[in-house]
Amino acid sequence: MATCPPYPIHVHRHTHWWQRTWVRYGALITLLALSGLVILALVREQTGTQGFLVGLGLAVLPVPLLVAAFRWLDRVDPGPWRNLLFCFAWGACAAALIAIVANSFATRWIATATADPAGADTLGATVIAPVVEESAKAAAVLLVFLFRRRDFTGIVDGVVVAGVTATGFAFTENILYLGTAFGTDQLTGDRGIASVTAATFFVRVVMSPFAHPLFTVLTGIGFGIAALSTGRHRLRRALLPPAGLLLAMGMHALWNGSAAFGEYGFFAVYAAFMVPSFGLLTWLVIWTRQRELGTVRAELPAYVAAGWLTPAEPYALGSMRARRLARQYARRHAGKEGARAVARYEACATSVAFLRQRGRRGRAGADFTVREHQLLDALWHLRGVARPALEHAARATAPPAPVPRPVPPWAYGYGAPGAYGPATAHPPYGPYGPNPPHHAYAPHTPRAAQPLPARPPQAPHSPFPQYAPHTRQAPYTPPGRYRP
Repeated sequence: MATCPPYPIHVHRHTHWWQRTWVRYGALITLLALSGLVILALVREQTGTQGFLVGLGLAVLPVPLLVAAFRWLDRVDPGPWRNLLFCFAWGACAAALIAIVANSFATRWIATATADPAGADTLGATVIAPVVEESAKAAAVLLVFLFRRRDFTGIVDGVVVAGVTATGFAFTENILYLGTAFGTDQLTGDRGIASVTAATFFVRVVMSPFAHPLFTVLTGIGFGIAALSTGRHRLRRALLPPAGLLLAMGMHALWNGSAAFGEYGFFAVYAAFMVPSFGLLTWLVIWTRQRELGTVRAELPAYVAAGWLTPAEPYALGSMRARRLARQYARRHAGKEGARAVARYEACATSVAFLRQRGRRGRAGADFTVREHQLLDALWHLRGVARPALEHAARATAPPAPVPRPVPPWAYGYGAPGAYGPATAHPPYGPYGPNPPHHAYAPHTPRAAQPLPARPPQAPHSPFPQYAPHTRQAPYTPPGRYRP
């Protein structure tokens, strides 16, 4: 009787030229470069050379702050910079080009069909623009979700990818608006605070630099929850990304239509809707990041038992303050290369923890074992620099030892100290029997300060050799737990 092999059989297939990696990268870079050149020509045509330069200088101001904020959110398990570079370039070039061409075409068509240019502009801003712009930005999130699935593992990754894409889109849009406002001021002669350029800068750069990222982040959250869903929840994985996209479109439409709500409609929508939404999403992302740190502390002790990590490392890797202290310690003792090695060690250990969590939940792919060994090998090669730094950080951030309460003199017996013998700090007998020895009152040494076990002379084997997600075997159960 024929049986199925326990492991998949890899069959070598001929790779066509369009399936090669360098061809795909070359096509993507060419597409983004052509989009950038076209959008540059269109914006310069509408604003003029001087207006383009002024708009570029003003629009670039919030970009470093927004990118740094999204990178800070991704500090637990940072994704590669190439993904963020692609997202920013897609938003600034491809998505902006699609939005300008589609919005202009739709607005002209509506104006011609209805013979009402003012109504066409309002309809284009409140209905057409949100649909087109959010769809164009969501395309970058979809591409990263499909082709960089290893780097897209949860809500924080979706928020970062969507936010950086929207930051690039807002950058190009701000160049267009600020350059046009500067051209208007050149014609009217307005200057200073009373100019159109100053008002546009205040509204778009000072008050609402997070507007476009806030819209697109809803799409990223939908993709992030879909990434967390298991294969059994196919309906959830299929419906959540479109639901997030629809919410992003709705919020974008409300923001664009706020000008039609009266003289103070913009400020009312800003104060009653945009600011609370921004605060709520910020809390959600920070709470999700704290949960990721909890996952690191919960999953890594299994690798401590297998000999890959020391007992102090799960605590240090589960604290952002301890991670920062470890990098600073490595920088002082091993220079910049040592700090980079510690950062890579932290990233690999976090990826191992998340990979093990996905394996326990049944969401790991067939390459679980290969990916696990790659990450563990990277940890083993970096341990010489990273382990002393993490142990120092664990000792520096360990909670203080508990201080024992002083024992009153009357607790030693029914008489004054020395009544039944020489007075001692801890008499041998109390009212209910022998007193505990002196060392029982000493504060306990924190776990991080205790001596660590000796490192194994060579790299240990995988702690979970029997776990292969592509087979029908049961997942690994840590010692001390019972399977149902």
